[in-house]
Amino acid sequence: MAVTLNRRAYEHAKELIDEGRFVFDERDDWSEHQPSALQETGYIRLHGFAEYGKWFLGINDERPEHTKAHYAFPFGDFRDVHRCGVLAAESRAGQYRHYDIENAAAHLHGMLEGRKGATAPKRTRRASPDRATRGTRHSLR
Repeated sequence: MAVTLNRRAYEHAKELIDEGRFVFDERDDWSEHQPSALQETGYIRLHGFAEYGKWFLGINDERPEHTKAHYAFPFGDFRDVHRCGVLAAESRAGQYRHYDIENAAAHLHGMLEGRKGATAPKRTRRASPDRATRGTRHSLR
């Protein structure tokens, strides 16, 4: 499998963090916070694969471009970056020796940790209809 860093997604994640669009959640929350297959399909239908791809740090060039399998290492929920998603991407990328992705995720992780004490308003995240969520959402919007 030839998975490489999706630079466009990496830049997108950095911009979102700079804008305060992140959820500072717990490490083990990703299984609950990651978008479901149904949510992914709906997002693709509304926004297309180019926008969908901006939420994945990895690109698998052995998979067709306009498929979900072309993208790997998700980090957010199509609204915000999730700390738990970044941590999951960082860990998995290291396990599979995708060091460029691991390093990018580590940088995003550092950006999030640096914003931990930011003065952004803290609000409890509303649960989506099909997923329970925990964590604190920071927003400068």
